[in-house]
Amino acid sequence: MKKKRLLAIGLVAVMAASLAACGSSDSSSTTTDDTSSSAEAETSSSSSSSSSSGDVITYWNIATEGVDQEVMQYAVDQYNENDADTYGYTVEVTSIQNDNYKEKLVIAMSSGECPDMYSSWAGGPLQEYVESGYGVAVTDLVEEYGIDEILLESALSQGMIDGEVYGVTYKGISICGVFYNKTLFEELGLEEPTTLAELEEVCDTLLENGVTPFALGNSTKWQGSMFYQSLATRYAGLDEFRDAYDGSGTFESDGFIYAGNKILEWAEKGYFQEGCNGVSTDDGQDRQAIYQGTCAMLCSGSWYTATFQNDDADWYSENIGWFAFPQIEESDDAEGNYYLANGTVGDQFITFTCEGDKLEAAFKCYTYLLSDEAIQIGVDGGNIPPVEGVEDLVTDPVSQEIIAYVNECTDVQLWYDQYLPTEVANAHLDNSQLLFSNETTSEEVAAAEQEAMQDYLAE
Repeated sequence: MKKKRLLAIGLVAVMAASLAACGSSDSSSTTTDDTSSSAEAETSSSSSSSSSSGDVITYWNIATEGVDQEVMQYAVDQYNENDADTYGYTVEVTSIQNDNYKEKLVIAMSSGECPDMYSSWAGGPLQEYVESGYGVAVTDLVEEYGIDEILLESALSQGMIDGEVYGVTYKGISICGVFYNKTLFEELGLEEPTTLAELEEVCDTLLENGVTPFALGNSTKWQGSMFYQSLATRYAGLDEFRDAYDGSGTFESDGFIYAGNKILEWAEKGYFQEGCNGVSTDDGQDRQAIYQGTCAMLCSGSWYTATFQNDDADWYSENIGWFAFPQIEESDDAEGNYYLANGTVGDQFITFTCEGDKLEAAFKCYTYLLSDEAIQIGVDGGNIPPVEGVEDLVTDPVSQEIIAYVNECTDVQLWYDQYLPTEVANAHLDNSQLLFSNETTSEEVAAAEQEAMQDYLAE
């Protein structure tokens, strides 16, 4: 398969030289959480090394801990124990922390050493990877193995490009919402807000009682982006963003200006965790503030149901509630916009670069991720799988509330930083982050996003 040069990769010539080959002769499971090459990562043995098969399928993902790692390892072990000799390939896993993953993946692609199967995101990144030659269509395999009958239709469609399936998911109905300490709310006589005005009243009451309203780990920028995206969606719906994306509109329109101004206002009032742009969500610094009671709410993806449960299931069940991001009454369609979700019906899409017999083997390994056993492991760990009948599988009340909201939603917009082309996503993340430290204006953020979008469309 011909490999074309990826767009928007800086310093590739220098950085690619330090990358070790993706595959190796053994079938160990490697985990790394820094920017060193995979060859320098700490390696631990796993049951996936039990097969005697000599040829290796390399599988990169971000399942570095908790239930995600448990589900992934279960599937790989099942394949290696039951199918490796039949297909003649053993699957080798490399798990990389989320913040470093995209960089390592792009470097691997640039050096022509892309893994055979890898975790990705739908939207812009998937489109770029496929257009650059690092993804093959698996539509026939999806039908052959009945994956189209297991996954929700919306989950399957998010991995499609021009009618062909290039990415298949297995985990996570992940939409944006607000987790909150319901015990703290009860102590202060607070109720779940349904409008933005009510949310601001809650925030003011919390501040009066010495509690910061929102925990926020924004060193990685994407958690702050969720505020920006949620505010823009609740104010203007999804058409403004989609028009800006295809060039028929602009990022300098009313919804984005409103979102930026509201974040600036909230930052000035002290609604966000102190020094939030230096706080790491990967290190759990944001949720620690929830546990300690110094912050009351956390606006993020619904995968936090699993994160909280992995930390302390009993504390989670006693203390955590959830509500969808509230309506904005000034909106022209406040109620309609409330039922527009931001997120994804299916989180982490596996894309394949191998072909022929190797692709058949790699896809067979993927199917174990949708086995009844793997799905149950995910559910028990707090994941909400994007599969048919999910409402009958989940017993966690918070997860049930999230599913009920999703079932009422009329549309779902993928996260901006995943949907947008890489250059535009970076402009969005870099500039919107500055809103939380009052270092920019909403107009400047919008102008930077629009310039990046225009440059991309011009190419």
